[in-house]
Amino acid sequence: MEEKEHKEMEEIMLHGTLNSEDKKKLRDISQMSLWLDDYTDIFSDFDPRPYAERTLSDDFLLESRKAIRDTASGKIRFTLPMPENKRNVHDEGVIKKRLRNYFKARFESVKKQNTDTIKQGLLFASAGVVLMFIATFILFTYTEKSFLISFLFVVLEPGGWFLFWEGLNLIIFEPKKLNPDLEFYRKMSSCEVSFISY
Repeated sequence: MEEKEHKEMEEIMLHGTLNSEDKKKLRDISQMSLWLDDYTDIFSDFDPRPYAERTLSDDFLLESRKAIRDTASGKIRFTLPMPENKRNVHDEGVIKKRLRNYFKARFESVKKQNTDTIKQGLLFASAGVVLMFIATFILFTYTEKSFLISFLFVVLEPGGWFLFWEGLNLIIFEPKKLNPDLEFYRKMSSCEVSFISY
């Protein structure tokens, strides 16, 4: 975060109770912020583990998605304002590391899933082309039709078309379904998280 913007945030926070103008200015400076009552707002209520291992709250992730949706690309400043009397510098360091690791791991996982889907699509489409080629070869090679040849043609031709179209579906349409997750985790994995007092 730029030094000037950080000082502006500190000045806003020193006022004590934030008025609507201060809140608006804070939102403009931070690009993205979620107000917390406590560090536990970030984590699942059902997970008793320490902050370094704890599962992130579904509510926190949902609100993060909403908040980040309209942010521009590039470095995002994610500010988490919370009451001054509840802040703990050591816990904040652990939580920042946990958030960074979680979002990077999820980004890599979704990216791998996207790549695997495309590879599977290419494999299906290629297998479909091979089956259609074999069906065409049978059709033009064996002029006398026997039961077995006819049966092979009947099985191979629709099987080839099915694999070809399913492969194209996996290559073209399935990655589009993963794009919102990929974009969310990409932005969150590179954002700068900071806690401030209110």
